Amino acid sequence: MSDHNISEKEAGPDPTPPAESSPAVEQEQPEKRKREYKDFGHEEEKTHHANVDMSQIELRAEDLYDKDKVDIEEVDIDDVFKLLQCDDAGLTEAEAARRIEIFGPNKLEQKEQNPILQFLSFMWNPLSWVMEGAALVAIALSNGQGMAPDWQDFVGIVLLLFINSAIGFYEEHNAGNAVKALMDSLAPKAKCKRDGKWNEIEASILVPGDMVSFKIGDIVPADCRLTEAINVSIDQAALTGESLPQSKKLGDECFSGSTCKQGEAEGVVISTGPNTFFGRAATLVGQDNDETGHLQKILAQIGTFCLVSIGIFVIAEICVLYPAFNYTYRRGLNDILVLLIGGIPIAMPTVLSVTLAVGAQQLAKHKAIVTRITAIEELAGVTILCSDKTGTLTTNKLTIDKGTVKTYSRFGVEEVMLLAAYASRTENQDAIDSCVVGSLGDIKKAREGITLLDFKPFNPVDKRTEITYREESTGRLKRVTKGMTGIIIELCTRNKTEELENKLEADVEEFAMRGLRALAVAYEELDHDDHEGEGNGFELIGLLAIFDPPRDDTKETIDNALKLGVKVKMVTGDQLAIAKETGRRLGLGDHMYPSKVLKDGPAPGGKHMTLDEMILDADGFAGVFPEHKYEIVKRLQALGHLVAMTGDGANDAPALSKANVGIAVEGATDAARGAADIVLTEPGLSTIVHAIRGSRIIFQRMRNYAIYACAVTIRIVVCFAVLAFAYNFDFPPFMVLIIALLNDGTIMTLSVDRVLPSNEPDSWDLAEIFAYAVAYGIYLTLSTVILVIVIIETTFFQDKFGVNLESPRGSPVDHNDDQLHMIVYLQVAIISQALIFVTRSHGFFFMERPSYALMAAFCLAQLVSSIIAGFADWGFTDIKHISGGWIGIVWVWNIVWFLPLDLIKFAMKATVIKYLRERHLRAVRAAGAAGAEGGVPLTRTKSRAESILSAGYKSRTRILDRVANRIGFGGRVTIRDNELQRFGTRQAQEAGSQLARHPSRTSGV
Repeated sequence: MSDHNISEKEAGPDPTPPAESSPAVEQEQPEKRKREYKDFGHEEEKTHHANVDMSQIELRAEDLYDKDKVDIEEVDIDDVFKLLQCDDAGLTEAEAARRIEIFGPNKLEQKEQNPILQFLSFMWNPLSWVMEGAALVAIALSNGQGMAPDWQDFVGIVLLLFINSAIGFYEEHNAGNAVKALMDSLAPKAKCKRDGKWNEIEASILVPGDMVSFKIGDIVPADCRLTEAINVSIDQAALTGESLPQSKKLGDECFSGSTCKQGEAEGVVISTGPNTFFGRAATLVGQDNDETGHLQKILAQIGTFCLVSIGIFVIAEICVLYPAFNYTYRRGLNDILVLLIGGIPIAMPTVLSVTLAVGAQQLAKHKAIVTRITAIEELAGVTILCSDKTGTLTTNKLTIDKGTVKTYSRFGVEEVMLLAAYASRTENQDAIDSCVVGSLGDIKKAREGITLLDFKPFNPVDKRTEITYREESTGRLKRVTKGMTGIIIELCTRNKTEELENKLEADVEEFAMRGLRALAVAYEELDHDDHEGEGNGFELIGLLAIFDPPRDDTKETIDNALKLGVKVKMVTGDQLAIAKETGRRLGLGDHMYPSKVLKDGPAPGGKHMTLDEMILDADGFAGVFPEHKYEIVKRLQALGHLVAMTGDGANDAPALSKANVGIAVEGATDAARGAADIVLTEPGLSTIVHAIRGSRIIFQRMRNYAIYACAVTIRIVVCFAVLAFAYNFDFPPFMVLIIALLNDGTIMTLSVDRVLPSNEPDSWDLAEIFAYAVAYGIYLTLSTVILVIVIIETTFFQDKFGVNLESPRGSPVDHNDDQLHMIVYLQVAIISQALIFVTRSHGFFFMERPSYALMAAFCLAQLVSSIIAGFADWGFTDIKHISGGWIGIVWVWNIVWFLPLDLIKFAMKATVIKYLRERHLRAVRAAGAAGAEGGVPLTRTKSRAESILSAGYKSRTRILDRVANRIGFGGRVTIRDNELQRFGTRQAQEAGSQLARHPSRTSGV
């Protein structure tokens, strides 16, 4: 379209009424009603005062921020100065220093963690306790009967513990800190008036009562009330989720961390640090620091299984070996050490940490940075993804929806958009002007072919912009204005009729119901050359629809998430109509509710009996604030779901922290990144699909190891206990330690193993894991026990292969022959490691190729084991090298016993595992039916023993933290309980005022 086309348009009808209209007819017409166009605007301000005598309110946080006494965010600005005991001249440096002592610095406190105690905390869990007990047994209790302490076992155990702690410490030390990131996102500098002079100071030393100044592009350094405001527009999207910048005027509050998008302002600081809107969000982020992580709970349950298994056979050995076989004190302790060292999967936290760390590096290749490593495991099991809208599902960049633009005159859609661009700034733009001009594609078109004569920018009073220009092609003066619908229609004297107003009102209502912001455009011509003179009358030419469009890849991402079994829910601070429209465009659904239902519950007689049922069924929630998001996540977790939350703003930080997996999208604020577990570095949510798939691959690796580790526990404790009962077989504890070291070194390569992800959310079905472990463990026990029986009870191998033991040929074999110990060592070491090839595959082990790293590590470990068997003569541990013939016999024996392991796996799947899954499915259905009837909701339960162990993991750092506080390593920050309540009160007021201004936007609910 060209400007020439616009100039060819004829003027609209003259606004003068027809001559035949008589006064009598006009008197018969009904009184014209005042129209209310449901658009954005300011409500009339009411004067607020303190609830108590202001003389009773002292200059301290306890009084100033007590809502029962005074709401300093709402009271008259003159009362603010009285409450803060200051004036617009600012504070003196001496007074500011005094107030720092009263209110503290303008930053968020961070608890420093002592690295030494942090390292030691990794030795504070049930599995480590048992190994530490074994170390004490080796060094202290084994002393006596003329024998030295068992130094070799002691050193080996301690080495294992320190390796585990070192890896865990390294991973946790590199994890992100939410509170630190929140603190870093505060404005570092501020322009402040002290001693009557404006100076730039550190934002951290601002105090309530300070006068501050900021302009376009500046970050608001603290919560303040405006004392001067010149055309001010503030972007609060990162704090409140509002997609549009908010106009501010005298007396309005500006939040710390928000950005000035337009104008200049001065204000008086009313709150700093943890008392700001921003600081209260940080309080929510840190509420659940003591909560046990999901992976820690799983470790506790696996630890329960291993400890119970070991405990049963340790007690059995004590009750049998000493009284029945008259074992000496030291001999019995050595057998018990074998069970403790070999049975405890002490390296499990280490192996899982390495698996997660390598997985984190792999996810980084897909532009997903992991800040809490155990979140990878939880992401694999996520069943519900709660996503913020603004900036996450959408671009957070306003645009014109060309398909819905309405026209009311001779101008077409393209012409209306061009004229609206004329009436917009091309420099120093606000969000509206930017999207209008941006709709042209080329900013030069907004001034092409015209000469600007006069421009009136938007202001909160007129609520419109206006341009007067000369059209270069015709030389004629023309004028265009755009702005709020109610303001623009009153200017349109040329074509305003009852019919037009009805149509306009219906169109605005339609836009509002769909969550689109309406922007009216009017046009007039000037019949003279005075650009300041009156025109021939405005005529309404169009209505633009402005909205925040979805990202290009969001719909595909949501579809892919659904294919992976993950339900997506929108949780946004925007209005309900906007949320529904976005949901429809994304195929997410429009079954959404306003945030008030989270307080009021489902409507009586509705289809939902409980609030939990409503939350599960909803496609999303609108008008929510941080505490609402936090509550939604909390309730979904209580229903047994693992919840992921995406977001980009500081207002998302509390829910990001509470969720099992918090995901900060590309471009997120430091606050959101700090609270999140995974930070995306590419736009949109498509990276989440890669992250979910990647996490499920990592989960499969961990599950394979868990089955292996539990099976080895059963295999060790059952095998050596049975041999001790049957033959008084005393296997050397040090050799069990060697087996553990070689096994764990090989199993570390599982972190890069080739596995396939599942198409449904993963979960730790521990009954299946334990069932497989028992089956494999007993089978492998038989392989060893039968080998020992053949060697001791027969001369089969000696006769067939010409091999010998230390025991003279023809005489009974010594049950504790040093070479027999070595044979058993080699047999256990080889077949135990080979088990991993069975646990890692779903079909036959040879159908799923392992990684080259796993194969290389296995071959190296078996080479080392065979070399030890062939050459080691360690007198301190009762072993002696064996011949190559025995090594070959053991290898062939293990191969023969290894091949049927796949058949055991298939038999288990067809019987025990099938039964367990059917039982689990029946339990889930029964729990769902109970929940539908108002019964107890589905929750994850745990046994008494597991609860005790889980408490052990939960207190992993709590006891050491108390030690740190006592010896002065760092003080604990305390937050008042009413902080959260005040946080919610402020936002409830904001939500209420929005609903009061725009009642029609919820009329379709």
